[in-house]
Amino acid sequence: MLRRLWNRIVEIGRRFWAWLPSTIDRRVIVLAWATLVVQIGIVGTGGLVRLTGSGLGCPTWPQCTDDSLIATPEMGIHGVIEFGNRLLTFVLVVVAILMFLFVVRMRRERGDLFWLSLGIGLYVPLQAIIGGITVLTNLNPYVVGLHYFASVLLVALSAALVVRVYATPGPRALAVPRWYAMTTHLTSFFVLVTVVVGILVTGSGPHAGDHGAARNGLNPEFMQHVHSWPAYITFALTLVLVVGARRTPPALRLTLWSGLLLAVELVQIAVGLWQARAGLPIFLVNIHMVLAVMLVAAMTAVVMNLTAPTGALPRTADS
Repeated sequence: MLRRLWNRIVEIGRRFWAWLPSTIDRRVIVLAWATLVVQIGIVGTGGLVRLTGSGLGCPTWPQCTDDSLIATPEMGIHGVIEFGNRLLTFVLVVVAILMFLFVVRMRRERGDLFWLSLGIGLYVPLQAIIGGITVLTNLNPYVVGLHYFASVLLVALSAALVVRVYATPGPRALAVPRWYAMTTHLTSFFVLVTVVVGILVTGSGPHAGDHGAARNGLNPEFMQHVHSWPAYITFALTLVLVVGARRTPPALRLTLWSGLLLAVELVQIAVGLWQARAGLPIFLVNIHMVLAVMLVAAMTAVVMNLTAPTGALPRTADS
């Protein structure tokens, strides 16, 4: 009987392995996009936790309270919001596992997808641990900032995964003028600086996640001005990328991706100015936080499309 059971398990395993994709199909594409969507989405729900003062709705971790794994009615709406956000981590885990399984049979031919999905899958639990540390440190603003920055990196990896799903495998070479590549990387650097300074701005502002949480001690008004400097440099460099995209091979679709990057920046700038003049209402701050990771995703797409498969396109000169 045990042998029959074992043979049955082996047969199910073989059928499941055969069912997994061996080439890029619709399932892989959908899971790649789902990976990006859920990583951006949890930034929005995490922002809601902080902006509604629910950061300590569950006052401990990994349980919600010392005596309960889940939120209790006595904890009110803050407990519901915080615990709800924790539950969404399991959605990220499920999507990450499925994404990894859907590319595992392609690990030799598509090592890029294999390692990206593996990295995301391993990073999600680490992100959850950092989230737990934010609770255990009573929402220390620097730990909270690290928690957000971890999401930034996850969104970048997820955006790279989406781009690579559509890419032709094999060796790649630079397919744009070197000045364009250098401008792109410089733009990505200022995107990073803008995000980091934005994290510091948030850590100095009024939305601490709980009325008793500490602030980082920086002057919020001054930090808002500092935050705008790299943001406007990013905007100026993006205009160069949009104009210069006309001199890049059409197959790279850099006109589309740089245009998307510019569109996100325009909305982000508008929301940033609006929230500053409106006294930082929580719905605008949350939109601003989500737009920041969307900016990172768009920037990642531009960077990832600077190359093409070797031989597919003529290498562009510096002219």
